Amino acid sequence: MSTLKIDTKKKHEISPYLYMQFMEPLSVADSSVDAAWDYLKNEWQAPVINRVRELAPTMVRYGGCFASYYHWREAVGPKEKRIPVINHMWGGMFSNYVGTHEFIDFCRQVNAEPLLVANMESEGIKEIQYPKGDTCRMGTDTEAADWVSYCNDPDNMERIANGAKEPFNVKYWQIGNETSYGMRGLRGFDADSAYEVTCRFANKMKKRDPSIKLIAWADDDHFTKEKWSSKMKNIENIDMLAFHHHMSHERTPDDPFFGTQYRDDVDKTWYVFMNAHKSLDEHIKEMRENAGNKRLAMTEGHFALSGGHGGRNKNAILSTWAAGVSYARCLNTIMRHSDVLDIATMADFFGNCWQVNAIMIDAPLHLAGGRCYLQPVGSVMSMFNKYQGKYSLDCSCNASADVVCSATDNKVFVHIVNTDMYLRQHIDIDLGESRIESIKMHMIAKAPLTEITVDNMDVFKPQAIEISKNSIDLPGAAVAAIEITLK
Repeated sequence: MSTLKIDTKKKHEISPYLYMQFMEPLSVADSSVDAAWDYLKNEWQAPVINRVRELAPTMVRYGGCFASYYHWREAVGPKEKRIPVINHMWGGMFSNYVGTHEFIDFCRQVNAEPLLVANMESEGIKEIQYPKGDTCRMGTDTEAADWVSYCNDPDNMERIANGAKEPFNVKYWQIGNETSYGMRGLRGFDADSAYEVTCRFANKMKKRDPSIKLIAWADDDHFTKEKWSSKMKNIENIDMLAFHHHMSHERTPDDPFFGTQYRDDVDKTWYVFMNAHKSLDEHIKEMRENAGNKRLAMTEGHFALSGGHGGRNKNAILSTWAAGVSYARCLNTIMRHSDVLDIATMADFFGNCWQVNAIMIDAPLHLAGGRCYLQPVGSVMSMFNKYQGKYSLDCSCNASADVVCSATDNKVFVHIVNTDMYLRQHIDIDLGESRIESIKMHMIAKAPLTEITVDNMDVFKPQAIEISKNSIDLPGAAVAAIEITLK
């Protein structure tokens, strides 16, 4: 029998924002915000709110590529006076019926910390700053600073006139999004230009509210491979450096992630999934190596798979339990870097199309009976987040398992992944001199190619198991969150 050894000495404090979700209007690419908003009642769809509460994200970010052509003032005030925006990245139009007020209301309903992304001069991309057939979309440092005042100044007359007497108190702000990646193949700022612009934005925004936490874009340049973090770490008014991680695939005819070929060779599919976390681990290591004393924020992270015949983020394999187990390993990887990571996510939140979402909405909800459900990644994030400690613990396990541990007061929490899809693991739990009062295990254990649809929405619902001895029995391909109460 294998043994899991846990050292109960508490180490660093773990940020509560490692289970962040990410909201972005995607228009024709994925209904996302449109599917979650009830345009007749002028409120968030109740089934979506209820499912998000189950997911329980600790933070929600509003922005993404959409932020690069977003003017926040177009999305506040009376609905009939709001200005729709062409969604230059994702196609179609967005009504702007959901803006700052509605986003803050959403965060308050689901008890999540808001994070807003400022339009940093459209990432320096001329074709986005002044697009053909549209108005100027370039955001300025003054516009970003005004947004901080709008949200946080108790006496801001513009916000008060729009019906919100009390400030929104938005603490976290990101300056720019994927600036070093470009957009639609178009190049924007280089590292030197981005440094200068980020400094200007940070200085003006902090002048309006010195208490805010600012996040600067700092991932590697997709064109030159330059390490932006080495430069961005020197900006005085920046608290965190942002990067994104997208796990892709080979896109070759024998790639198990090509189309539906994952169903033909489950062993090969499992092998690829069980190794996907390695690129995430390497990316975080590279970022922390060049970040100096700055904290890190992975404000977007997920698989980036096509369906094999075109289409973005739509591969059905992400509805399988094999994907859920892979994402669990990624979440454990994030936890191993929690000494420097303050914000992280592994999903694209909600929508009716992209399989990278944490929540799938069967839109339109009024015709679908209000059906929306957690994708495998959402089920794992929800379970791990619910049974997550405040402080990191050291642990080791000689089984075929991926394990991290944490603690709060007299409770120890274990996130464990059986990385063998066939072998059942019998594992003793050893906490040294600490005495165990009770053990409860919350587990999802399904065959790797089990898929979730609207017809089996509870297939990945965790099972609660009372453990009578100091050992656990973990079926093949199982993921569990274990709650240990000490005497």
